[in-house]
Amino acid sequence: MRAATLQETLLHRLVSIMVKNEIPVRRIRFGYAEASSDRHFVDGDLVMSHAVAFLSSVFPEGEDFFVRSVREFDAQITDPRLRERVKGFIGQEVTHGREHSALNDRLRAMGYPIGRGERATRRFNAVMGRRSPHARLAVTAALEHFTAVLAETLLAEPRARALLGTGDARPILLWHALEESEHRSVAFDVYRAVGGSERIRIRAMRVLMFTFTFNTAVHTLLSLAGDRAAYNPRHLFASLAALRHSPFLAAAVRSRLLDYLRPGFHPDDVDNTALLADWNLRLFGPDGELTPLTR
Repeated sequence: MRAATLQETLLHRLVSIMVKNEIPVRRIRFGYAEASSDRHFVDGDLVMSHAVAFLSSVFPEGEDFFVRSVREFDAQITDPRLRERVKGFIGQEVTHGREHSALNDRLRAMGYPIGRGERATRRFNAVMGRRSPHARLAVTAALEHFTAVLAETLLAEPRARALLGTGDARPILLWHALEESEHRSVAFDVYRAVGGSERIRIRAMRVLMFTFTFNTAVHTLLSLAGDRAAYNPRHLFASLAALRHSPFLAAAVRSRLLDYLRPGFHPDDVDNTALLADWNLRLFGPDGELTPLTR
């Protein structure tokens, strides 16, 4: 009874935090024991392992780009609540970059071409450096929507979580998904607050829908080309067949991504309060400590 009451109290507190749009910054570190991961760490799946490794490779430089894009408008953010949310956003993103750097070192040791994704992200950042601050912020808001939709799919869909298996990548990806879902609307709200136009916002997403998908596909194929297992037709075709039914490629996911193109769209049009409350409890428990799921 006491445990149930404690859980209900924590749930009430978490819902209260979310209603107030507070974004917690968790000082967290994940460890990776040497040689503790299987080569194909996403539940033994060949294609998904290479795709996730590529996505992880872009996070450190990508998160840094997101932070700098939002910070450029610091002087123009006058709403005290939004300023606090920006602080939470920056704190979470800085931690994401650091933790994915550690994961990338582990993936590099496992033979994944992490450096290729890092160089591609630096080139993208250099190109965006020649764009206007509003354009950079529009790109950040669009990419934050991409990551939030994928993150919430992971948290909400058991089939998506099953892909993670029980290896080293599972804890960091679940934690990252939770925090991406928590701060999903911050860059968007800053963009609106500083006068960003709907036309540029929508155009940024139209471009990114192609470039993000294309680059992920190309870099995954290049990564696969360096994996001897990819030359086993039975292994490769089984993985490709499974990809066709991936929960991340479902119609509902595509619909949520495309919804960003609707004039008047806002990330919080889809309520994720219950999802966040559930995963706060799952990952951090009633005492706010890492559960075995995340250790």
